Amino acid sequence: MILNFSVQNFGPIKEKQILSFEAEKTDKLEDTYVVKIGKHRVLKLALIFGANASGKTTILDALDFLQYIVLRPEVNKYAELSFYPFLFDSQTPKETSEITLEFFQNDIKYLYEVEFTQKAIISEVLYSFNPRKSVVYKRSTDLSNQFTQISFGNKISVDSVFVKTLEANTLWNNTVLGGYQKTNINNKELQEVVNWFSKYLKPMVHSRTELEEFVTSKMKSSEISKSDIIRILRKADLNISDIVINEKEMEVNEDFIEFLKKQGLAPNDRIKEIEEKGSLKTENLEFTHTVDNVNYNLPIELESEGTRRYYGFAGLLALLVTTPTAIPIDELESSLHPDLYEHFLLMFLLNSNKSQLIATTHNREILGNRDLFRDDVIWFTDKQENCTTELYSLADFDSSVIRNTTNVLNAYKSGKLSGTPNFGDVFLDLGL
Repeated sequence: MILNFSVQNFGPIKEKQILSFEAEKTDKLEDTYVVKIGKHRVLKLALIFGANASGKTTILDALDFLQYIVLRPEVNKYAELSFYPFLFDSQTPKETSEITLEFFQNDIKYLYEVEFTQKAIISEVLYSFNPRKSVVYKRSTDLSNQFTQISFGNKISVDSVFVKTLEANTLWNNTVLGGYQKTNINNKELQEVVNWFSKYLKPMVHSRTELEEFVTSKMKSSEISKSDIIRILRKADLNISDIVINEKEMEVNEDFIEFLKKQGLAPNDRIKEIEEKGSLKTENLEFTHTVDNVNYNLPIELESEGTRRYYGFAGLLALLVTTPTAIPIDELESSLHPDLYEHFLLMFLLNSNKSQLIATTHNREILGNRDLFRDDVIWFTDKQENCTTELYSLADFDSSVIRNTTNVLNAYKSGKLSGTPNFGDVFLDLGL
């Protein structure tokens, strides 16, 4: 589980901003929102509110970026890392960016810090707390020679061949964890952290992310139970009683193969496989609706956008409930009715264990019911006058601003909590 995440000099974020999942001392909705790991109380949920262009999505982008540089190391040492520092300043483009992540893997706490530019990973360090804080490894980069230097802590058993092999595979634009995955060597501590990034933390779900194929493939591989998906859809009152997957072989010709190659619609090995077989397996997904005891199968293309979106969310919910997982979602409310949005959150909170949901949202209705949320799971982003992003929690406000009896929705709408747009008047002088 994530305990704390911070980012600095990344996109619209200039100064260090921290997203914390450490629960406040209140025991409100403790069993619903809080997971206890040793002496720590960790929250399952973070909802980030804010105006458009205030930096909400950047928080998730930074987490996604960190996962990417861990799991997908560059093979070309001259490839630049895919991010921009804060650009509305003369100094920050010349300065390094930083991301830190404090998390639990198999109930052991780790702290991972990485400093970087677009060209290189400048430094990184990994600590473990088992039980006391100790160094797993430290890395520095000789920028003039574009060479990585790695040292391991006293408690980590490695030999010189291991270190030299790891250094040789960790390009100056790779993380050590990324370089480790290029080797044929094994290390328990490094593998534990790589497993966390690959198995616990999932890639960000955007508002336009196509989840249908993902969920269907997970059902086919039995990673997600079809009956679980149907059960979730039924509880959402979508009148779906079954899911039908029809497969068929489609013959392909040379023109189709050439089209796949030119458009880059499939990996080369997959295109070669299709070319050798001379056919392509296709799938049609249908939902069964039962009306007056009669079953009707409707192709997914004819379902509403909300139904299709929630089919994808049903798959995510099944993962969150059955497997410890963290999923960042941008614009959680997209295509969902406010009641279904709330239903999804409650289903997650009441049925999951050691899973986390980090989501941006514009759905303010939940703020009107303080019986449903804790203050420490509500976050806001606010764009400052110098175009920097400030991230803060509802729990940061003292009783002079927010009391137990305060209607948070009204306070937010009135601008009392900031994080709202500052519009000009509605009159336009166009064409004058």
